[in-house]
Amino acid sequence: MALVKALIEILDKAAIDPRRGLLPIIPVQFNPPEMTFSKGAQIAEIAIPGLDSPILQFIRGQNEKLTLELFFDTTTLLKITPALADVRLMTNSIYQLAKIQPRTHSIPVIRFYMGASIQFKAIVENVQQKFTLFNQLGTPLRANVSVTFREYKTLEEQISGTNFQSPDHTKRRVVQRGETLSQIAAEEYDDPEEWRRIADANPDVVTNPRRLAPGAVLEIPPIDLLGASVVKR
Repeated sequence: MALVKALIEILDKAAIDPRRGLLPIIPVQFNPPEMTFSKGAQIAEIAIPGLDSPILQFIRGQNEKLTLELFFDTTTLLKITPALADVRLMTNSIYQLAKIQPRTHSIPVIRFYMGASIQFKAIVENVQQKFTLFNQLGTPLRANVSVTFREYKTLEEQISGTNFQSPDHTKRRVVQRGETLSQIAAEEYDDPEEWRRIADANPDVVTNPRRLAPGAVLEIPPIDLLGASVVKR
């Protein structure tokens, strides 16, 4: 079975610029020997006098990160095509991913692939080039490129991907095309007649319960122990 090469796909099509080395697909010369995935959470400490340790309160999650090191070597090109032996011709496209692009005024969103099992949508948070071999003219021929990818999710992806199960906690939900309030109430409360709860909690969003704007974010109010909705004013 042939080796599946890792690659980086630029998802922001407007950021693609061959003059800057940004092609739709950026190949990786050698697969990374190891990868590190990390995930954290922001925790607040609540100090209470007299206790041995503070009470910990979860605030929010943090983006997952993927860190890896890539190796590039162009020494075999010295005798064949010396003009292409500069290893930066291969590494600069990755280095550019951490720079603001003039067409989008932002850094591009990418997806890192290695086979079918590893797909990581992200932006490049940090990149470092380390050149380890040069020719007589000072042209770099070998490089180690350390990259930290930071997970990227849109608001809609985060809301739809978060599994809020309890009806006694406030939720947020992105309206999909064709959905009605009664349909949403049936899914959230197991009762389509409870659509009024959602309408009352979203007076600026819900103007017609049967015609919701796709992409609108609805607040799904919690239910207290007595079954009454809790609507924030």
